[in-house]
Amino acid sequence: MPNNLLIQGPEKGVRLFTLNRPEALNALNTALLGELSAALDDAEADPATRAVVITGSEKAFAAGADINEMAARDLVGILEDPRQAHWQRITRFPKPIIAAINGFALGGGCELAMHADILIAGENARFGQPEINLGIMPGAGGTQRLCRAVGSSLAMQLVLTGEQINAERALQAGLISEICPTELTVERAIKIAEIIATKAPLAVRLAKEAVHKAEDTDLATGLRFERHAFTLLAGTADRAEGLKAFQEKRKPQFKGC
Repeated sequence: MPNNLLIQGPEKGVRLFTLNRPEALNALNTALLGELSAALDDAEADPATRAVVITGSEKAFAAGADINEMAARDLVGILEDPRQAHWQRITRFPKPIIAAINGFALGGGCELAMHADILIAGENARFGQPEINLGIMPGAGGTQRLCRAVGSSLAMQLVLTGEQINAERALQAGLISEICPTELTVERAIKIAEIIATKAPLAVRLAKEAVHKAEDTDLATGLRFERHAFTLLAGTADRAEGLKAFQEKRKPQFKGC
């Protein structure tokens, strides 16, 4: 059986997941999403893993869903699609995910990238939701996450035309946080993950959740959650260590408690 997902680490608190279906430009079939889901289960349970980087090849992060697999499913097959559970698992992952994106991130690939908390793109990256060209529409969060990331007008244009945008346009629109030379994209994403891995794990987890609250709730509710999370952290040993380390002018040693 082919290994659809290559896993490295954890090293310095970071696991690297590499999508590995080069013959299909890393198209996201059920097997690949299942392997990714299982890998995230392991990463969540491992206290030594504090952040995850997901990448593909220099040619394609992921060029979309597996069209042959999709064509074999009728209405009932779509309703009972096991991939939905895998997508939900990625959404629920509590630790930071950094996407290192080179080449095509289209359809399901763009949706997977948008499941990440931080998106780093190579100069050759291209983003789009071309499902409309097949007589369908995004089905793994493309309409919702894209609208929140780039605004309704550009999201509508991409979804209804199937057009692609390059890395520079994606940066201008707010879809990604920075652009790197293609050969340095993964290295840069890992570096960001390593920096995050040095921080207090509970603070990172609650901070991630609080930022996501801003996307799916009103300001007052988000502010209440933020204050509640801030207050909870007051009872952690890591908070005491962080304050003490600052006073003693040394690097903190966070334990995740």
